[in-house]
Amino acid sequence: MCGIIGIIGNDQVAPRLVDALKRLEYRGYDSAGIATLQDGKLDRRRAEGKLVNLENRLAREPLPGVIGIGHTRWATHGRPVERNAHPHITNRLAVVHNGIIENFAELRAMLEAEGCRFETETDTEAVAHLVTRALEKGKTPVEAVRDSLPLLKGAFALAFLFDGDEELLIGARQGPPLAIGYGNGEMFLGSDAIALAPFTDQIVYLEDGDWVVLTRKGATIYDENNNRVERPVQKSQSANFLVSKGNHRHFMQKEMFEQPEVISHTLSNYLDFTMGTVREEAIGVDFSTIDRLTITACGTAFYAASVARYWFEQIARLPVDIDIASEFRYREMPLSKNSLALFVSQSGETADTLASLRYCKAQGLKIASVVNVTGSTIARESDAIFPTLAGPEIGVASTKAFTCQLSAMAALAIAAGKARGTIDARQEQQLVRALSEAPRYINQVLKLENQIEAICQHLAKVKHVLYLGRGTSYPLAMEGALKLKEISYIHAEGYAAGELKHGPIALIDETMPVIVIAPSDRLYDKTVSNMQEVAARGGRVILITDRKGAEGARIDTMATIVLPDVPELITPLVYALPIQMLAYHTAVTMGTDVDQPRNLAKSVTVE
Repeated sequence: MCGIIGIIGNDQVAPRLVDALKRLEYRGYDSAGIATLQDGKLDRRRAEGKLVNLENRLAREPLPGVIGIGHTRWATHGRPVERNAHPHITNRLAVVHNGIIENFAELRAMLEAEGCRFETETDTEAVAHLVTRALEKGKTPVEAVRDSLPLLKGAFALAFLFDGDEELLIGARQGPPLAIGYGNGEMFLGSDAIALAPFTDQIVYLEDGDWVVLTRKGATIYDENNNRVERPVQKSQSANFLVSKGNHRHFMQKEMFEQPEVISHTLSNYLDFTMGTVREEAIGVDFSTIDRLTITACGTAFYAASVARYWFEQIARLPVDIDIASEFRYREMPLSKNSLALFVSQSGETADTLASLRYCKAQGLKIASVVNVTGSTIARESDAIFPTLAGPEIGVASTKAFTCQLSAMAALAIAAGKARGTIDARQEQQLVRALSEAPRYINQVLKLENQIEAICQHLAKVKHVLYLGRGTSYPLAMEGALKLKEISYIHAEGYAAGELKHGPIALIDETMPVIVIAPSDRLYDKTVSNMQEVAARGGRVILITDRKGAEGARIDTMATIVLPDVPELITPLVYALPIQMLAYHTAVTMGTDVDQPRNLAKSVTVE
């Protein structure tokens, strides 16, 4: 997750920018840089690698100025080299960016046709030239940013510094977080309150679609329709905490809303969005030599792996064995040395998963792991590591770690298909393109929160809930049931919809809600038949589908949650959001401890 900081200060800002960037190191990065105005003129310093490299450069080449912006970059478009590091500048402005501009290729082609010369491989440079173009047409900085933002597609947070204006910063948020800090004759802009903690505890969090004009006198905030709005000032406690809740009620809610951003970073680690290909250097496994995949995990990670089984088998035609780690470790399963053993764990310390890993290693298998903590024991004992880049996840009930696990394994399935010759270059590009769109669709789903919260007023009154799904929606049904159990303590079960008549249908009555996950895919008609069986027995259906699916349901539902039409590959990523929000708002309504539910720990490090 890239980090952003901006300061309109009363004294030299370079040291303060670097200090703020240090507080954003937990987000992960591969280069860093700052830009300031010296006597009204833009200047910048950048460096590959860690912040100490930037500090060393600043010691050799000081950067004066009382206004500036800074950035820690996790590479998405373009290699992690100084040339691609932020800030990006033109003769009129400097910009830093967190997120992905999905239509940057189209913007770049348009701008190049008009004579713009690009110096980097990044999507961010297109933003710099786009706003500069507006400035050169005679618009003010505020007008130039205002008129350029609607041309950008994707998820992004931006901060702009303008040549010749030592009293102005402009920020914008569409997806990734951005916060404003109020000081004594100073103003600040940052990715989160942690970055701003050394300077102020008076924080305003921009809402999705907001953009802000900062001067030394204060902040003027506009919404996505360019209407001036007020956002509440909050007193931040971030100086005392590693990670704050921001403007969210719970860490779990904050982490749900971080998913467009962290999924973008996870995907970009494995995929080259510019070329539409897998980054082969990020894979570390030769799938052409593997004839079987054995995946082991616990809890939510097991359900992520269960989704991935469909991808590996369908895309790469690679047979997959999958088991819960606590069972696998005692099965004494016969294993082939031509198999790859893949272990999935948020913490990288899960005891049963680690024991299973050591069993496979003793059998001579190549070991790979999908982990969120790359310094963990599972990561250290693996031959290949596939990081999920979700950042710290504080809520016990996993949200962003789950979707980042899905993201990483979807990319791996494409890599496996390419290596095994089961997909060609055109299919690879189509699949990569589909994954690149996931953050944007997820951002749209997050806007359904109020509708989902209203449904949860009814769910909070029941004692049992059934979840149904087919294909990749079956593991999602199990994950949805797990989430509801974990944090609301309502009994819930997830089933394959085709199993309904093999037992669970006996539970159906007018008191039991049945949550059906049913995108309008090739399995939809069969799932509709199961919904009709539920309705015929008085069951109350909550249907999660898309527009076409909602129109074709042909039954009265308790509620229908209509999601965007999405490519089949990314359905599990997008449909994970409503099941998370259903669990979260049900638990909030019931007044349970959402972030630390009873009897549960974040990482299970003992058997």
